[in-house]
Amino acid sequence: MIMLFGLAGSGKSTQGQILAQKHGFAWLSVGQVLRDTGKFNKTLEKGELVNDNEVIKIMSEKISAVKNSGKDIILDGFPRDAYQAKWAAKHLAADVSSAVILEVPKDELLVRIISRGREDDTREAVEKRFEIVETNLKKIVRELEKKGVNVIHVSGLGPVETVTKRLERSLFKKNRQKIRRPSAGTNFRFR
Repeated sequence: MIMLFGLAGSGKSTQGQILAQKHGFAWLSVGQVLRDTGKFNKTLEKGELVNDNEVIKIMSEKISAVKNSGKDIILDGFPRDAYQAKWAAKHLAADVSSAVILEVPKDELLVRIISRGREDDTREAVEKRFEIVETNLKKIVRELEKKGVNVIHVSGLGPVETVTKRLERSLFKKNRQKIRRPSAGTNFRFR
């Protein structure tokens, strides 16, 4: 299992989907999983966060289902805070080969996000969201490192293909020969 983190606009979901497709992982984005349930649409539309216990319950069920299918997982944006990180460190850390933080300078992220043209993406609102995510990310990293999870920092600057290659080098350098699409029912792990 690989955990993928980054601020809004860092390209983590794009990269998570590319890596999943290329290497036979299931891509599980916490935002997508919550939207797919349909249960939290109003909460998400208001820009509010879904209760931690609800997120953990839904993600736990989804992770178990994917693991039972024999696929390995790229987790996108989960855990999102210290509470969820404590749960993940206790229940998932043994299965996590790496946690990746996709890093892009904030000035570049602001340009990327504000250029999307969404009404709620004002500079002030985006900077406030960055601050919250960064604070949570520090706590998440601490919890995961306590359990021995390998945390990797990778630059998210440059064309999509360049970032993908950078991620692949960081994630798979020790296990290059093992990069393959798993067959059904196979546990695919990089440990």
